[in-house]
Amino acid sequence: QFYLNLCPMKNIRHIFFDLDNTLWDHRKNAKLTLEKLFEKYQIQEKFQIKFEDFHTKYDKINEHLWELIRDEKIDKEYLRKHRFYDTFLHFDVDNFELAQIFEHQFLDEIIAYNELIEGSIEILEYLKSKNYTIHIISNGFHEVTHRKIDGSGIRKYVDTVTSADDVNVRKPNPRIFEYALNQAKAAKSESILIGDDWIADIEGARNFGIEVIFFDVLKENISEEDLIVIQKLEEIRNYL
Repeated sequence: QFYLNLCPMKNIRHIFFDLDNTLWDHRKNAKLTLEKLFEKYQIQEKFQIKFEDFHTKYDKINEHLWELIRDEKIDKEYLRKHRFYDTFLHFDVDNFELAQIFEHQFLDEIIAYNELIEGSIEILEYLKSKNYTIHIISNGFHEVTHRKIDGSGIRKYVDTVTSADDVNVRKPNPRIFEYALNQAKAAKSESILIGDDWIADIEGARNFGIEVIFFDVLKENISEEDLIVIQKLEEIRNYL
């Protein structure tokens, strides 16, 4: 996406970032965590499952369950009961207890890994230097969201944090955007959201009435008139 008109957006004062896979590298951190649990419980030795196969399947199941949560078809308890159980079931391991051990330890252990998306700190530094006020709005669980922000060292850049648990709805539901803007004391006209999920972040924010920048991490190559698309965080400098 090349734009001839790279003038900064004039009225924007408040920048709302999605967290997972926009700033905090959830895919990388989840894989590292899973690898550790896989070795700890000797899954390959006991069940003859290769880590790469398990990770690939888990990733698919987890992404799908998060889509169902986003679309308000399941709640987070359902996700927490099923993401590992369904993954193990795929490999003919029917062991709910083991799946729940994975679930609880996964959420504890993932916080030990705090890989950020390339360029996160640099772009946060840059935006702060331009006197933007920075906020986070995440579909993740409340406690985990805050632990990620603290552990990765980005708390000092951030003014407010909204997690889905604070409102009991998830993006793209307009109520979460409303809550976040109220917390930030920000008007729609001076706000922009930057996120990687087309439905939750981009459609959600646009339907609510705020500007967006689509961080096309998975190279979905969506192009629309007047839509700003970036593939690296540093490209935000072209617009803000």
